[in-house]
Amino acid sequence: MDERINVVLFEPEIPQNTGNIMRTCVAAGCALHIIKPLGFDIENPKFKRFTTNHITWADYVLYDNYEDFVSKNPGEYYFMTRYGKQPPSSVDFASIPSDKKIYLIFGKESTGIPYEILAENLDRCFRIPMMADCRCLNISNAAAIAIYECARQLDYPGMSFHEVQKGEDFLESYDATLGK
Repeated sequence: MDERINVVLFEPEIPQNTGNIMRTCVAAGCALHIIKPLGFDIENPKFKRFTTNHITWADYVLYDNYEDFVSKNPGEYYFMTRYGKQPPSSVDFASIPSDKKIYLIFGKESTGIPYEILAENLDRCFRIPMMADCRCLNISNAAAIAIYECARQLDYPGMSFHEVQKGEDFLESYDATLGK
């Protein structure tokens, strides 16, 4: 994996969330790291449907546990948690040297990232601001927000700023009478 922005799922439990995050990673050009155990079978053909077939293009690696992941991935780690005290926009991703990988780490849906890991990285914890009565956002929504904030600060590395599949001027040349 050569991607600068990396997404890490710590023991994900819900296949639809993981599939949606995988699709977002493909769209944003991010590598995906998945730490076991999983709450589902990633080899199950139904999982491919949860990724809307983006698993075909996804750059992902499975790890036996957190220690296995850490031992193989040097870089700058940032942890999404409801206990974080800064929004992702306050993390200065642009100041990280370009030769260092950025890891955005998300915990499992039921319990998040273990407190022991968070406590060792308090200055690297962030949260998405929300209304006080709301406990959290869906993890796939939170991941998309964090991924695109990081990408925005890095000027959307490798991403297209215009429609490629139908052409940059598709709307300008669209003929409503012909439906094309």
